[in-house]
Amino acid sequence: MSLLKNVGTIGSLTMVSRVAGMAREMIFSRVLGANDVTDAWFQAFIIPNVFRRLFAEGAFSAAFVPMFSKRLHGDGGIEEARSFSADVLSVLLPVLIALAAVFEMAMPGIIWLLAEKPMDAENFPLAVDFARIMFPYIVLVSLVTLFTGMLNSVSRFAPGASFPIILNLVLITALLVGERWMATGASLEQVTYGIAWAVTVAGVMQLIWLYIWVRVEGFEVKLRLPRLTPEVKRLCIIALPAAIGGGAYQINTLVQLYFLNQLDSGAVSYMNYADRLNQLPLGIIGIALSTAILPTLSKFVGGDNKEGADRIQTDAIELAMLLTLPAAVALAICAAPFVTMIFQGGRFEMADAAITGEVLAMLVLGLPAYVLVKVLVPNFYARADTKTPVYAAFLSLAIFIALNIAFLDELGVRGVALASVIGAWLNTAFLYGVLVHRGHYKAPPALFLRLFRQLIAAAAMGAALWYARDLLTGFYASGLFERLFALAVLVVGAVIVYFAVAFAIGAIDRTRIAKLTKKKAHE
Repeated sequence: MSLLKNVGTIGSLTMVSRVAGMAREMIFSRVLGANDVTDAWFQAFIIPNVFRRLFAEGAFSAAFVPMFSKRLHGDGGIEEARSFSADVLSVLLPVLIALAAVFEMAMPGIIWLLAEKPMDAENFPLAVDFARIMFPYIVLVSLVTLFTGMLNSVSRFAPGASFPIILNLVLITALLVGERWMATGASLEQVTYGIAWAVTVAGVMQLIWLYIWVRVEGFEVKLRLPRLTPEVKRLCIIALPAAIGGGAYQINTLVQLYFLNQLDSGAVSYMNYADRLNQLPLGIIGIALSTAILPTLSKFVGGDNKEGADRIQTDAIELAMLLTLPAAVALAICAAPFVTMIFQGGRFEMADAAITGEVLAMLVLGLPAYVLVKVLVPNFYARADTKTPVYAAFLSLAIFIALNIAFLDELGVRGVALASVIGAWLNTAFLYGVLVHRGHYKAPPALFLRLFRQLIAAAAMGAALWYARDLLTGFYASGLFERLFALAVLVVGAVIVYFAVAFAIGAIDRTRIAKLTKKKAHE
């Protein structure tokens, strides 16, 4: 199956999920706003959400999929694959339950550690309660990830890419019900408790969804007594550093929370709303490409086909930057208008939108780096090297912490975003430098020329947006249809200008794109 088709399947469903997530945040901002209670909710939600991104978006699959596929397509066939998955489940489930129990008991200490200054006496218990309610979601989504890995092994990407949509739909429903509940006299705290319970309910529904698809594909899921077989041990050894290395951005999110808690009320909420827009292209492009190229890269590396491995890595970088560069430029230039159109209203005031826009404009400067990390890390996983991404992650994390200490007092929440951007670019540079040093991959000159042309096209698009942005100022905080009109004009105009210029100056090679669409292009 072609790279573009796999990316298209994963990316389109991820886009639906991200759009639903943005709709969720729109409703959240209007119903609950940005205040101490929402800060407590977001702080609690970040903990299971980070684990979800660490495991569900590549780390566990990076270890599980090759091992499961080897058995599925080997002499043992489906029976050996079933046995392996049952062994993994027998160890994974009790470990997850024990982990959840420990975290539930230790939650007050965890929340306290993530807040450098003491939280308000009323909000600290809220954050602890919210986190305890939502933490079982980690157990559920980890099992979902196991099933997703099984399905990805047979190139069934759609169910695994679609399950996050369920979470967003359930939370949207809970928010709409909560809004009506508040109209009848319910307090803000009562509504947020209900939304916290909705997270765990969504996890149950996601697990049922993936279980149905696993059975449709002919796999059986059996529970047995835990057996720590040599293969399960090997899986654990590979998966743990893969989670750390591939999830540098998510590790930074937890550390980021510590610094945000040192700032005034609303800082956690501002970063959350800004990151929601930043995550839209990151999820659609970076995660889709990372998931799609790993099986093919592994095959080429295993077959000692360096030419094939280099080709797919180059294609992935070119395709990633073709879509990411314009997204980053557009979000940077139109940060305030986008935030105002999407989030402003109800309890989320214009002042909140202005601050969130400034944070977004800073945060998206690192968007190409975040995507490149996702695209480069599979090159290490394909060689069973999960240690190097860990080194890169810790280097990025150390720099992130140092820059936060330097920027926090003067730049506030904007300084946290800037520190994240610099750390992401250094992470990217480290990973690429190691690939070049070891002779695993070196970008050809033609790729750099293509990226330079993409930058020119993105700059032309940015100039057009800069002009159009001011012409539409009166629409941003108006009614729904006015906002939709302004959003459509900016987005459609940006797409037309970017791709018109890109085709005109050769930033897009039509012949190369055609090859990417062919089924045998990378086989």
